[in-house]
Amino acid sequence: MIQKLKQTTKRLKSNLIVLYLSYRDPRVKWYAKLFTLCVVAYAFSPIDLIPDFIPILGYVDDLIIVPLGIVLALKMIPGEVIEENKVKAQEIQGKPKNWLTAALFIVVWILLAIWIAWYVYKKFSH
Repeated sequence: MIQKLKQTTKRLKSNLIVLYLSYRDPRVKWYAKLFTLCVVAYAFSPIDLIPDFIPILGYVDDLIIVPLGIVLALKMIPGEVIEENKVKAQEIQGKPKNWLTAALFIVVWILLAIWIAWYVYKKFSH
């Protein structure tokens, strides 16, 4: 079952380039562009919201969150835009990295670590 889920996830992720190309199309409504941009930025980010080294939870974003975002984004974009960009996507090799999103996740993790350290210090310093 896990193997089948991974294959389905891989197939859905192949649609990321299609979404990347589609969010810039003028025929796509603004809210679909915004949602699609968020999905693509997160999926292309080299940093995960939940790091993979955390048992079980580390793969939640790869197996559930990203595929769900892809499916929802694909439903928001007109079919003709998707079909046109599927052809264009076959010509693109690899995936772009979104270093801005990666930096944002790094900052979030650092702030979380600082907050936890501050909380522990306050809790046990008395």
